[in-house]
Amino acid sequence: MAEEDDRPYTTYKARPRFLRGRDDDALDGAKPEYEVHGRRRRFDPRALLRRESGRPRRLTVGRVLRYLALAAATWVLISAIVFLISAQIQEAKLSTAAENELDPAGYTLTSPNTVLMLGSDARTEGTKEAGANVIGTPSRSDSILLMRVGGGANATLSIPRDTVVDIPGSGRNKINAAYAIGGPALAIRTVESYLGIEVNHLVEVNFENFPQLIDSLGGITYKGGCVVSRINGGTRNGGYTLRLRAGEREISGEQALALARTRKNDCAPDEDDRTRARRQQKILAAIKSKVISLETFIRLPWVSWAAPRALQSDMAGPTLLGLVGAELIGGGADARVLKPSGGVTLPDGGAGLVVDDAERQRAVDRFLKG
Repeated sequence: MAEEDDRPYTTYKARPRFLRGRDDDALDGAKPEYEVHGRRRRFDPRALLRRESGRPRRLTVGRVLRYLALAAATWVLISAIVFLISAQIQEAKLSTAAENELDPAGYTLTSPNTVLMLGSDARTEGTKEAGANVIGTPSRSDSILLMRVGGGANATLSIPRDTVVDIPGSGRNKINAAYAIGGPALAIRTVESYLGIEVNHLVEVNFENFPQLIDSLGGITYKGGCVVSRINGGTRNGGYTLRLRAGEREISGEQALALARTRKNDCAPDEDDRTRARRQQKILAAIKSKVISLETFIRLPWVSWAAPRALQSDMAGPTLLGLVGAELIGGGADARVLKPSGGVTLPDGGAGLVVDDAERQRAVDRFLKG
């Protein structure tokens, strides 16, 4: 007698083919069932084929693109978080008086905002640069630039620092004197009074950290004429000597800062403050161009950390991030510099520039249209 076979067995439950209707298997989406060791499972021939073949899922072009998109989105998210943390650390150290001078506006990314950007002419002690003030003493605004961004607007307007205006409570003087007399609050009030516009936000450039921002980008590409200048008295006096050939070239953070601060250019002694303002606008455009490059995308978290450290503003992290986003997606900016119509001698004997009312109004109208 044959011995009883006690090996595990599989019992398939199925009706004879000739007794099954055509649609029995499709009824309610049901599939044939089988029973293994008393457990009932649905039969999936595709899974069986996958187990038998042992091959992994095929890597398609679409799947690769989805993975890359997910990785890029994660990288951008990490960079945004780093930016917000850095901005929170550097958050608004402006006086209450300065903040009270600002007019409210919508979110910087979706609504047009006017931002006043100022740079101080304070220098380290012992400088031999003409017109410079030692850090810790009242300093004048070295650069005065207005940005119109958000909601599709994108324009810049520079005011030459020697433009003569009425400073509220102080009479006629160069516009850069407002900062020395009453700090950023008076500078905001003076610009608003002179141009007849509202300023929504203030950004002061931190010259100490500005080169770090440029270097985090790997430098910027600048195109312009020959520049030879001596900042803080030049290298021989403990300062910095800048030498740039005409044409297009890569410049470092230290070179970009010296270029933005250059007043006297030995290559072109006849240059005035309008040329200097245009160079500053070119530097801003070069930064923007580099930020949206593939090279910077790889460096994005480091750039996101350095950017808020180069600025001092009334804006908190999300608002400042919206400003950066609006600037990046706004396209090429309409850049203008107020054009003086002549010169004037001040009561103290100093020379200043005047802009006629018609030119000023044209510039303001174009600026507000973005």
